[in-house]
Formats: sequence, C-alpha cells, structure tokens
Amino acid sequence: MKLVTWNTQWCKGLDGVVSPNRIIEGARDMADFDVLCLQEIAVNYPQLTGASAADQPQAIAELLPGYEVVFGAAIDERPNGVSQQFGTVIASRLPILQVQRIVLPSPCSDVEPHGWMPRICTLATIAASWGQVRVMTTHLEYHSLAQRQAQARALRGWHQEACSQARYPALVANNENDTPYQTKPNTLDAILCGDFNFEVGSTEYHDLTDSSAPEPFLDSWTIASPNQVHPPTFRLYDDTYGPESVSCDFFFVSESLAGRVGRVEVDTLTKASDHQPVLLELLS
Repeated sequence: MKLVTWNTQWCKGLDGVVSPNRIIEGARDMADFDVLCLQEIAVNYPQLTGASAADQPQAIAELLPGYEVVFGAAIDERPNGVSQQFGTVIASRLPILQVQRIVLPSPCSDVEPHGWMPRICTLATIAASWGQVRVMTTHLEYHSLAQRQAQARALRGWHQEACSQARYPALVANNENDTPYQTKPNTLDAILCGDFNFEVGSTEYHDLTDSSAPEPFLDSWTIASPNQVHPPTFRLYDDTYGPESVSCDFFFVSESLAGRVGRVEVDTLTKASDHQPVLLELLS
C-alpha cells in the first residue's frame, strides 16, 4: 500500500503557476499511489487559484479516474453568497468504508492579535489488503504555538478514543443492519499524515509520539531509516517563511502498523509547491 502526502500550497508552484495537474503528475512520479493526501486545497478563492480550476477537489477527482476523492473543508464560508472552501483531500483507489471530519481546537487568548485559520483532520477508513486502516490527513496551525499544541493533543486524544472503540465495539442488534447503528469499521491500524508545522523534538511531536501514554503514534521515517536525519520538506527552495529548510511533513503510524513500514521517501527536487511530497509504503 503506497501513500503520498503533500501540502500543495493550493497547487501553486514556486514559479507562481497554479496547476492541480502538475501536483497529480508529481505525486505519480513518486509512486503508483493507492492513497493521496493533499493539504491546502481551495474552492472559489480567485486570489489563490487565479485562472485555474476554481473547484480544486473536483479538478483532482477528474484527474484521478478510479479514485474516490473526499474533501474536508476546514473553512466553509459564503461572503456575498458565494461558497468558498479550504481544506484537505484524501483520494483512494482502495475501497473507502467510512469518512469522518474532525474539527480541531483553536484556543485564543488576549495576546496581541495574529493570523490564524480553522483547522481540520479529514479521515477515511480504507480496506487495505490486510484489513481496515484509518487514514488521517491534517494541516496544523502555523502562526500560533498554543493552537498547534492543542491540535496535536486533540489528534492524540482522538486516536486513543478510536482505538478504544475498536477494542470495545458498540453492541449491534440483528435488526440494525443498514441503519445508523450498524457495525462501524473501527480499527487499531492508523496513519496520520500532513503538514504539522512542527519539527522533530518539539512539544507537539512529543505529544503525538510519547510512548509513556496509551496509543502512541510512531514516526515512520525513524522506523524506515533509523539514525538518519529527516530530509527537509519545507523552505528548501523558498525562504519566504524563514532562511533554513525544515522537516515538518510527516507520516505517523500506529504501533500496530510499525512492522509494515517499508519505504519512506521525500522528493527533494520538485518545485511544484513550497513543500516537498512524502511517500510511505506499507508492506502487505
């Protein structure tokens, strides 16, 4: 099972050209992916998308025949009566059994005002060759450390709850098939990916991977390439947000998937976005 995650900067390359087609081509250059997770996907924001497709999830779906495309809008607003959305996408050619959208916390304080936006985690439970797996993709807050920390803790807490539901499933009566009470595809196997806007060693990274608490996530890079430094995924070719390149785009996996982690790679050559895409291959 091959997955690619990429913060696309609304499909805008470093040349300023907005092109969903180039994003899909770039992801395919990495692998014949089964699942594609994209962040910063826009609908009807002309200041972002310019003359390209106004509905980027629809454009991506048209570029991926045979895949089911799920869009999670962290922002869904209607100024002047026009729907504008911004969020994350999961595209899968494996069967999707369940879709969930997790609104992440954005606590505010009385400090000096700063920019921020609502955040979401889009989730699709997918039928892999070995069983069910939760694929979760997100994009955490960039400007606010307090919000980003709260969001990382919320994701860990949600994962713990989902694992508890898998271990202790709800009782389903025989006559409840094809009703909202029917059996849910709960599973311990989980993949959490995206642009986290934190680095290895940060408090947020620790909150997700702390093994002293139940249901820790594991950094797939450290499993596939132990003792090797994470390749940069941001600010590699563009210093708009800082002079030094960093690694902030990750694939985390549940403990139950650790033994399936094969390759983890970063495309450090593409300039189709201001972030670099990351590939995770799980063994069957």
